[in-house]
Amino acid sequence: MPALKAFIVEDSPVILENLIATLEELAQVEVVGSVPDEAGAVRWMKRDPDASADLFIVDVFLRSGTGLGVLQAAQQLGVRARRVVLTNYATEEMRRRCESLGAERVFDKSRELDDLISYCAELAEPPTPATASAP
Repeated sequence: MPALKAFIVEDSPVILENLIATLEELAQVEVVGSVPDEAGAVRWMKRDPDASADLFIVDVFLRSGTGLGVLQAAQQLGVRARRVVLTNYATEEMRRRCESLGAERVFDKSRELDDLISYCAELAEPPTPATASAP
């Protein structure tokens, strides 16, 4: 049973399909929904501000609107889910803007997909109880 529920905001059907398959296979992630645009993401967050998702994965450039708008709406709505950005435009300035809007991490689609998978896998792992060291 997946330990992490993710909602994806991505406008490329090919990237979305591959991302869902990879996350579900390699990182114990259940994708609970996806939309291709800012308005759809905002509607989903308004419908469920406590989010049926633990993690939002957001692209910056969308079919309409932007990932920055999604991040800003999530802040304004008090969405508690973690937020990360997956983009082809991971410049230092874009990373700073995303982080200022509440993104925990920004991943470059072309170079940091493995890092995103690892990040999700870590979040999906159940916490391990601290073990007392023997004298």
